Amino acid sequence: MISSDIGIDLGTASVLVYVKGKGVVLREPSVVAFDRDSHKIRAIGEEARAMLGRTPGNMIAVRPMRQGVISDYAVTERMLRYVIQKALGRRSYRKPRVSVCVPSQATEVERKAVEDAAIQAGAREVHMIEEPIAAAIGAGIDIWRPYGNMIIDIGGGTTDIAVISMGGIVCSISLKVAGDDFNEAIVRYMRKTHNLLIGEQTAESIKMDIGTVVPGMQQLKKDVKGRNLLTGLPRTVTITSEEVAEALKEATGQIVDAVHTVLEMTPPELSADISERGMVLTGGGALLRGLDELLEESTGINTMTAEEPLMAVAIGTGQYVEDRQE
Repeated sequence: MISSDIGIDLGTASVLVYVKGKGVVLREPSVVAFDRDSHKIRAIGEEARAMLGRTPGNMIAVRPMRQGVISDYAVTERMLRYVIQKALGRRSYRKPRVSVCVPSQATEVERKAVEDAAIQAGAREVHMIEEPIAAAIGAGIDIWRPYGNMIIDIGGGTTDIAVISMGGIVCSISLKVAGDDFNEAIVRYMRKTHNLLIGEQTAESIKMDIGTVVPGMQQLKKDVKGRNLLTGLPRTVTITSEEVAEALKEATGQIVDAVHTVLEMTPPELSADISERGMVLTGGGALLRGLDELLEESTGINTMTAEEPLMAVAIGTGQYVEDRQE
């Protein structure tokens, strides 16, 4: 019998699938392209992401997850069915047991929507796991011991900040400011400062190539192509990493404030543990240059980035499944 226990990190920006005994076997962008007229799915994942902002009138490329929760139920279900089948292959005759992670402060309705979508997509049973717990397990933290651990998981749609002890969340904040907001901040900055209209994918490549949150940390430059808002013609502008730091100042400031709020809510014994053990960053946002330094500077607490920040939640979700079976 082929093992069919899988963990799914159903993210706003990407979907990762962990298969028991194999590790992370699939990582696809959370994008679905379909025909407006016939409602037929044309592409899912990487192929669909390439179509964002480039589709003709009758085609539409959408991201069915917004800020960590389902915004389009039917499309999410089709996407889940696709990733489950792709991860397990056609050889699996038995419906899989699926663990899916959700933001720490997702409502009952939001959790039920994820569970229903997974069952409709072919799951035998569904377990919910809160994102910070999955991120902590995936980052290699032993969450079951009576010590305070602080995790900051910055995904595409939400930032989950939590203090974990003895396998549970003691206090947490789920902030709807994350990677997508960084992209939008760059789009706004380019429009306001350079009169240049750019797309979401261009903003993402700026963030990844020269993005930093500490001005003066590194002097990187990038040529950016877009549409001149004054003439309506294509134009190229060179921008620096310092400008990106300026563009991201407000969004990263909100994350820093939320970290302070969680630290203020933390019981004193656990606060002592955190100041001794430090804080751990996971998620795609953890890759933003200088974010660990910014948090360390503002809190005075040692801040580390997980070994594989992008994979941490998926790995943790999958290992949670394995632990439950033992």
